[in-house]
Amino acid sequence: MGNNIKDVASLAGVSPSTVSRVVANHPRISQETRERVRAAMKELDYHPNAIARSLVKKTSDTIGLLIPSPIDQFFLNPFFTECLRGITSVTQQAGYDVLLSTANFTGFNDETRLQHMLGSKRVDGVILLSSKIHDPLIPILEENHVPSVLIGRPAVSSSISWVNNDNQKAAYDATTYLLQQGHHRIGFLGGSQDLVVSVDRLAGYHAALRDASITLESNLIVSAEFLEEGGYTGMMRLMALAERPTAIVASDDVLGFGAMRAAGELGYRIPEDLAIVGFNDIPLAKMANPPMTSMNVHIDELGKVAAEVIIEQISQPSRGKRTVIIQHDLVIRRSCSSAAPPYFGSVITS
Repeated sequence: MGNNIKDVASLAGVSPSTVSRVVANHPRISQETRERVRAAMKELDYHPNAIARSLVKKTSDTIGLLIPSPIDQFFLNPFFTECLRGITSVTQQAGYDVLLSTANFTGFNDETRLQHMLGSKRVDGVILLSSKIHDPLIPILEENHVPSVLIGRPAVSSSISWVNNDNQKAAYDATTYLLQQGHHRIGFLGGSQDLVVSVDRLAGYHAALRDASITLESNLIVSAEFLEEGGYTGMMRLMALAERPTAIVASDDVLGFGAMRAAGELGYRIPEDLAIVGFNDIPLAKMANPPMTSMNVHIDELGKVAAEVIIEQISQPSRGKRTVIIQHDLVIRRSCSSAAPPYFGSVITS
C-alpha cells in the first residue's frame, strides 16, 4: 500500500494541512518548511492526487479542448493535430494539462459534451477549435463565464476571445495569384458552409474574381468535408464540366490532395494542364507529387497564441476579451506554373 499525506506529514514533522499547502504552493509556507516537506515526499515517493490537489487550489491546472464534430475530421485532417501541437507546446511549459473531449456516444452532441466538461469542474478554461455559423457552444461558454478562446472567429458579436487568420484576405490572395498567372476559369473546393472559415474563404475567392471583372459561376464552386475524399469527389465534378477549370483554389490542403488524385486519374498533368493552390501548408504539402503551392496560415502559431490567451484569461480574469490575427504567406511550389509569379503579396518559395 502506498504512502499517504499523513505519512509525509509525520516524516517532515508537520501537519497534514501543511503538506496540502506545500502541494498547492501556498505563499505563506516558509522556504525551509517547503523544502522539508518536498524532501519527505521524494523519500516516500509520494505523488499527490491531482483531484485532491485541485480541491485545495480550487483549480484543475487543466485546459479543455473540445474536438469538433464530426470527430473523424480531427484525426484525418492534419490541421487539428498541428494546432494541438502548438497548444501543448505552450501548456506544457506553463504546467497545464490538456483534456480532449472526444466522447461520441448517442446523445453526446457538441453541446452535451461541453456542458459535461464544464459541469464536472475538470477544466479551468476551454479552447474551441472551430466556429459554426449558428454556433451553440459560444453562448454556453458566455453564460457560464468560463475563460475561453476560439480558434477562428465568432459568426456574430461575442464576448469570447478569439485567434484567427484573415481568411477572406488569404483566399483573395490565393485566387489573385492564379489570376495573375493568366487563369480565368478558377474552381473552388470549399468546406462545409456551416463553418465560418469556409464562408470567409469563399467570400475571398468571390471578391478576387469580382475585382478582376470575372463573372462568378456557381458550378465552379463545390463544398465538401475537409477530407481527402471530399477533394477527390469535388474535383471529379469540376473536371466533368463542359468547360473545365484551368486552376483550383482548394480551401484546405487535404482537399487539394484529393483534387490532385482525381486529376491524375483523369490524365491531367499538374501544373501543365491544371494549377492547384491549397490552404494551411501542412507538412505533407511539400511531399505531394508535385509539391503543392499552399497558403501558410501558421497553424502552430494559431495554437500557441490560443494557449497563451487562455492561460492569460485564467490567471487574469479581469483582462477581458482579446482578438489576435495571425498573418498568412503564400508558399509557392510546383503545383502551379513554374513561370516567375507576378504576385505582390507575401510569398515564400520552397
